[in-house]
Amino acid sequence: MRLYLASTSPARRALLAQTGIEPVLVAPGVDEDAAVAAAATSLGRDLTGPELVAMLAVAKASAVADAPVDGSPVDGFVFGGDSAFEVDGVLYGKPHDPEVARDRWRQMLAAGGGTLWSGHCVVDRRRAADAPDALDAPDVLDAPDVLDAPDPGPGGAGRAGTVPPVRTVDASGGGPLGAAAFVAGVAPGGSAMVADGDQVVAVDSAVLTFADDMSPAEIDAYVATGEPLEVAGAFTIDGRAAAYITRIDGAPSAVVGLSLPVLRAMLLRGFGIAWHDLWAL
Repeated sequence: MRLYLASTSPARRALLAQTGIEPVLVAPGVDEDAAVAAAATSLGRDLTGPELVAMLAVAKASAVADAPVDGSPVDGFVFGGDSAFEVDGVLYGKPHDPEVARDRWRQMLAAGGGTLWSGHCVVDRRRAADAPDALDAPDVLDAPDVLDAPDPGPGGAGRAGTVPPVRTVDASGGGPLGAAAFVAGVAPGGSAMVADGDQVVAVDSAVLTFADDMSPAEIDAYVATGEPLEVAGAFTIDGRAAAYITRIDGAPSAVVGLSLPVLRAMLLRGFGIAWHDLWAL
């Protein structure tokens, strides 16, 4: 079973590789700023964290799903992901500039922490004639804790520390956000998952706490490494910044780039695909 990663992120690839999955990397070519601006204009307001990461995850996966890869159609599952870090209601993407990174660290430390939003989209592009549609696999339909679970409502999360059941929605009812609109109400530390046709969309989140004694000299030294410039929130949990993060409430992998427990659940509950079916053996 092939998994296409609609991203060139080394962190996301490394996460999948360490679990035994070797994805096909494909640059999605999505103009993220333009996509966010267009959605915000249509809505007449700024996007929330869950809306932003879910919408961009869908855009990335969709861009790759129907495009040829090395001259051939995609045959397998396409995963798109996006991340944003929120502090006191402000969303932080990649700082790019050292001074911007320093300023963000000062703000994050003043707040004490923030919420990492991780958006996910999986699109089924299996070419086999007998490939089932999303949610048609018998073991998925027969699972009482998935489709027969009480509807938690838009953005509803599962129990603390669990992945919520997948809900079937009609993306056309989500306006300019499509399916992303139905995972928009997730609270910090929560998650939500919905299915629409051949795609499953989810948002996971993790609440981070930073060290309360990080000095300006430490901020300068970290920014000088260049590590925080091209990552959401200006830090990486799997790099030098790990020493400055004292607590994570949520899946650690979500902070790195994608929530592995949520991706596993999307494949199993949405398409009846077991995680080990994707292992590169």
